[in-house]
Amino acid sequence: MRALIALGGNAMTGRGGSATPRDQGRAIEQAMQHVAELVAGGVEVVLTHGNGPQVGNLLVKNELAASVVPPVPLDWCGAQTQGTIGFLILDALDRALATRGVERPVAALVTRTRVDAADPGFTAPTKPIGRYLPRTEAQVLLEHGQTWEDRGAKGWRRVVASPEPLEILDAPAIRALGEAGFIVVGAGGGGIPVVREPDGRLRGVEAVIDKDLAAALLARQVAADVLVIATDVDHAILDYGTPDARPLGHVTPEQMRAYAAAGQFASGSMGPKVEAAVRFVEQGGRRSVITSLQRIGEAVSGDAGTTVARP
Repeated sequence: MRALIALGGNAMTGRGGSATPRDQGRAIEQAMQHVAELVAGGVEVVLTHGNGPQVGNLLVKNELAASVVPPVPLDWCGAQTQGTIGFLILDALDRALATRGVERPVAALVTRTRVDAADPGFTAPTKPIGRYLPRTEAQVLLEHGQTWEDRGAKGWRRVVASPEPLEILDAPAIRALGEAGFIVVGAGGGGIPVVREPDGRLRGVEAVIDKDLAAALLARQVAADVLVIATDVDHAILDYGTPDARPLGHVTPEQMRAYAAAGQFASGSMGPKVEAAVRFVEQGGRRSVITSLQRIGEAVSGDAGTTVARP
C-alpha cells in the first residue's frame, strides 16, 4: 500500500496558528508520530505539506526590509520553506521511527511544479497573500513590481497568480527514492512554481500553487493507492454551521461534485481539498480521504474520514 499524505497547516503550527519556531517544531513532532505509526504498520508513505504560515513570515520580512534590500520572490520563498519544513520533518520522523524500532531512511526533495505561462492568473492575479498595509508601505513594494490592491478600510493587500499545477517535475526522483526504500517529503507548498520557456529552459515565477491540487497530481504521478488529505476535522461536512450539519462518509466523485456545485464547501478552506480528492479518483486513483491528522492511519485502512471512491 502506497499512501500520499498531504499535511495541512495545522500539522506545522501551534494553537491558533502560531508559527514560532518552537511551536512549529512541536507540531511537526506530533504529526510525525502519526506518520511513523503508518510506516511501522508497513505502509509506503510519501509526504507533502503546506507552507502558508512560513511563507507569510518571509513576506513580512520582505515588507519590513523592502527599502533596504530587494524582496525575495515567491518561488524563492517556496524553495526556502521546503528546505526548512523538510528539515524539521526529517529530524522529527527519524526520532519517531527510532522509538518504534523502525529503520527507514528519510529524504526531503526541493520540488518544482510546472505551470502554464499563459495561465490567466498571471495577467489578472486574484490570490490575496500576506498582510494588509497602508498605502505608503505598499508603495515601496509596488515600486519593486508587485501587484497590490486597495481593499478599502483594511488597507492594501498583495495579489498573485494561483495557476493550475500541470506537472510535478521532480516526481520521478520522488518515486525512485521511494522504490529505494526512502520515506520522501516532496512538493511542499504545492511545489516551486516554474514555467517552461519556448527554448525548453525552466524559469521560476511569482505564484502560489494550491497545495491540495498539487498533492492530487503528485499522488497520481507516484502511483499512490490512496491520497489522504490531513486537516483539522474528521470529515467534510454538509450544511456546515447549520442545525442540519452532518459528516460525509463514503461518496462517489459524482456525488461530491454535486455537493460542491451546490455550494457546500467554502472556496478558501474545504473547497480545494474536495476538488483534489475528486480529481485523484477521477484520474485513476483508487481512493482519497479527507480527515484529521490524528486519524490518518484509520483513513489509509478505509475506516475514517470522508472517502471518495468509485462504487
